[in-house]
Amino acid sequence: MKLVISPPISDERLAKIVAAAQPMHVVNAANDDIAAAEIADADALFGYLTPRLLLAAKRLRWAQSPTASMEKYLYPDLVASPVIVTNMRGIFSDVIADHVFGYIICFAKNFHVYLRQQMRGEWRMLGRDAGELPGYGGPGEVHPSDCAAITLGDCTLGIVGLGGIGIAVAERGLAFGMRVLSVDPRAEDAPVGCAIYRPSHLAEMLGQCDFVVIAAPHTPETYKLFNRECIRQMKKNAYLINVGRGVIVDLADLTAALQAGEIAGAGLDVLETEPLPAGHPMWNMENVILTPHCAAASPRVPERHLETLLANLRRFVKGERLLNVVDKRMWC
Repeated sequence: MKLVISPPISDERLAKIVAAAQPMHVVNAANDDIAAAEIADADALFGYLTPRLLLAAKRLRWAQSPTASMEKYLYPDLVASPVIVTNMRGIFSDVIADHVFGYIICFAKNFHVYLRQQMRGEWRMLGRDAGELPGYGGPGEVHPSDCAAITLGDCTLGIVGLGGIGIAVAERGLAFGMRVLSVDPRAEDAPVGCAIYRPSHLAEMLGQCDFVVIAAPHTPETYKLFNRECIRQMKKNAYLINVGRGVIVDLADLTAALQAGEIAGAGLDVLETEPLPAGHPMWNMENVILTPHCAAASPRVPERHLETLLANLRRFVKGERLLNVVDKRMWC
């Protein structure tokens, strides 16, 4: 058996792959021409199965994608082919869920406002006059400053996409005492305490949520799912968080909704247009937190990436079922 790697990888990673793939012959293709020649009699590929490589492959059975996302990996000829495709889903779940709760806690405790005040040298508690200190006689009465903060245990969290990331978000929400709802077209199992809706009931779920987290993949069904009409199904005091794919949210519609005060704010790690163009209104929106597609950043992720590949190589050699098999029909 033979494995082709394209694009090429480092010698350190290659040595581990060669060991796991025994007795497969491993080719670390230095360029596309070499990859196209070598894949003719290859059984497996790690890397990008381009149309050129698919056309040249005569007996390829498996392609391991180096990414979790599939929208740029798959195309009609690959979907129609018998090649099994696996991806890297699951290696980012906890890391991205932590990022989500960075947004949620920031909005709940108004850190996004207080950080800006700090930069201006301004000491003011929301709900109080500038310079006014909180009373120290005890919290006997509810003050407007109390109402400016959000208690997570009083909130409903809605998750769009109950895959690995969505489940990790749900687990964290439950740990904070939140009521947790989700929408997913296929999921049957959820953390205890998390309800599952089907996509036809998305509007019903949105109307109940204080925080809505998009953790869905980009598929034909999710493309610009969150347009102006969908956003208007949310509560006016709700926050939208997107760590899924930028194109799931119509950027112009979200901008207009925020300008019109139709939702309370947004936390966005992915955008329809990246980077966000200079001069875009969102740069100056106090109720928007923008992060530069960094939710998956962690020193743990490269380790997991390699281990997923090695585990699948061992399974392939033994003829066992592969991990993270992709339903190719979902994406094209």
